[in-house]
Amino acid sequence: MSGESVVNEPLPIRRLQESLINRIAAGEIIHRPASALKELLENCLDAGATSIRVTVKDGGLKLLQIQDNGCGIRRGDLPILAERFTTSKLSSFSDLSRITTYGFRGEALASISHVAHLSVVTKTKTESCAWKAHYLDGNLVAPKPGQTPDPKPCAGNDGTTIIIEDLFYNTPTRLSALRSASEEYSRILDVITKYAVHNPKVAFSCKKAGSPSPDLSTPSTSETAQAIRLLYGHSIAKDLLHTTLGSKKQDEDEDMEGDEMESRDDSQWTAEAHFTNANYQSKKMIFLLFINHRLVESSRMKRALEAVYSGVLPKGASPFIYLSLQINPRDVDVNVHPTKKEVHFLNEDGITDQIADGLQRQLASQSHSRVFEYQTLLTGGIAEPEQSTSKKRKGKERAQDEEAENEVVVVEPKSTQPMAPPKKTASQYKVRTSLQDRTLESMFPVVNPTQIAESAKGAPSTPDTSKSRDIKESECILTSVTRLRQSAIKGKHKQLSEILEKHTFVGIVDLDKCLSLIQHSTKLYLVNHAALAEELFYQLGLRQFGNFSRLKLQPPPPIRTLIEIAIEFEDTTEESGLTKPQIVDHIVDLLMTRREMLAEYFSFNLTSGGLIESLPLLLRDYTPNLDKLPSLLMRLGPQVDWTSEMECFETFLRELAYFYVPGPLCSAETDPEADEDKAQQEKAERWQIQHIVFPSLRRYLAAPKTLLDRDVVQIASLPDLYKVFERC
Repeated sequence: MSGESVVNEPLPIRRLQESLINRIAAGEIIHRPASALKELLENCLDAGATSIRVTVKDGGLKLLQIQDNGCGIRRGDLPILAERFTTSKLSSFSDLSRITTYGFRGEALASISHVAHLSVVTKTKTESCAWKAHYLDGNLVAPKPGQTPDPKPCAGNDGTTIIIEDLFYNTPTRLSALRSASEEYSRILDVITKYAVHNPKVAFSCKKAGSPSPDLSTPSTSETAQAIRLLYGHSIAKDLLHTTLGSKKQDEDEDMEGDEMESRDDSQWTAEAHFTNANYQSKKMIFLLFINHRLVESSRMKRALEAVYSGVLPKGASPFIYLSLQINPRDVDVNVHPTKKEVHFLNEDGITDQIADGLQRQLASQSHSRVFEYQTLLTGGIAEPEQSTSKKRKGKERAQDEEAENEVVVVEPKSTQPMAPPKKTASQYKVRTSLQDRTLESMFPVVNPTQIAESAKGAPSTPDTSKSRDIKESECILTSVTRLRQSAIKGKHKQLSEILEKHTFVGIVDLDKCLSLIQHSTKLYLVNHAALAEELFYQLGLRQFGNFSRLKLQPPPPIRTLIEIAIEFEDTTEESGLTKPQIVDHIVDLLMTRREMLAEYFSFNLTSGGLIESLPLLLRDYTPNLDKLPSLLMRLGPQVDWTSEMECFETFLRELAYFYVPGPLCSAETDPEADEDKAQQEKAERWQIQHIVFPSLRRYLAAPKTLLDRDVVQIASLPDLYKVFERC
């Protein structure tokens, strides 16, 4: 054999035979006798049947016969009855968005004809006799050799009888994979039972071939609760509760432009549920779910309802739940599974949560002498010590362990107003925060932070108080200031302001980039605290206009020297056409000629000799970085519109707010002393941001919508994270 490697030649691609294609497709629809029965039961119900009789032999493998008294099938439709994709329910693709019937793809009978011997007897009310037809591989076949395949007239009642014989006779692998005949029969009974509960006005019966009496039989005049009692027994029926639920119409919000912060549900739906109370328990949960009258499965909804009973039933015990959900057909996608056992619909999580809440409320109000455990403390909190209680259960609470997070309440049997425990919150909606918990910043303590800042900046000392005083709005008769205040209130974004009012500070992410983390409810936001602080200080300036406290400077620095320092580092001569000394003279003259106005309105006091005695104090206990003072004085010249009253006040307060924004100036110094001084400044700044700026944001900021563009970004949501882990 040569040492050359053998190259595998690609195999040719061939077109599968039509019979093989259909047999593969049939395997997707018909898994076992029970799945074939489900498809045919749905056809019977679509035909308007009020009586359905099922006969089974050898678990449905030898014989599965379904007889109904529906509208029947017309003689002219029989030749294409078992062909693929023949249906009376659809005419165009758009009809899928409005479908309300069961069988709409025309695959059930076609699939059955490819894996079994299929025969149909049918009669409509207008015809004088019934017609019988035999099918194989989707086509009409002769019942006996020598006969024609055309349907034959015969005796029969109004309606249709489907006869399936020798199921999976030509797919031995599928046949060998099935369980015993008795287990397949039990699956058939389970399918009929579920449809009988959901359709109490239809009479169902099921029996084995040759048996004189049916194993399952229901009348056609029962109610849902009666059908449950008849089919599932008295033990379930005596502990059965009933409730109806529906969507809640939400009011339109004028601030819904910011819907990126919150989602809302406008879908209309109704639900009817029959479920057991706290006195019933079984080893396995019985869950019947019908969505738009279609028997489906939903692991998401099943887990949510199991969670409702987790605090009611003992560990390992399960309830009985029948749930019928009605949704607008346009909101439901029924074409997502070959057997249609799964559907997708809009706002599945929100509807599921509302249904679970409704069942929980009903359970709480109807329970008798049951001990309920429910969470009363936010996760991560510290429970308050309980007083000792009696061991008697009647009318008293059980003693609570010091480390437990659940409270136990006994509901009296004969209480006229039963005490309902609070609504149980699903894990993904628990707000996991506590004001008693440590934050990230608490792990980096700062000793006397205000004094550190003052010693580093040469600022006067201010009293260290744990709580800032209330900042009252000053009285002002100026129309321009009134308009500016109204504009700030009018621009308030409701949802963003609520987030900031009720947020929990998590920590500073990057001090240089001014990024911090806050939590609101179950969501985590990354915010630019500099942008938030700038808007806060601007609004605080408007709030205190004409009545500012003073931040005194000792000794008072000369205004000309400070402006010269700022101009020295600015390249403005080319743009303005003036030399640096001329620019300094212009700004100094501009401020000196308006020093009376600055002192009266802003407490910005300049002496006749050009010294700065005081600056306006916008927020008590907060000291701005005075290294920015030269830049502030320089910007007051070109950046403030001194020609118009309202524009002058607005631009001046904007520049003042920019001066107050936390954040040190960039420094090129690299000596150890400078590094140590910078570290102290950063510690003081961190403390001020957490303990002064963010609490003030809660109290005073009317957050404008512009902050949503880039300064407030949601980066995590607990319910969304749970969805990710559920898929893992």
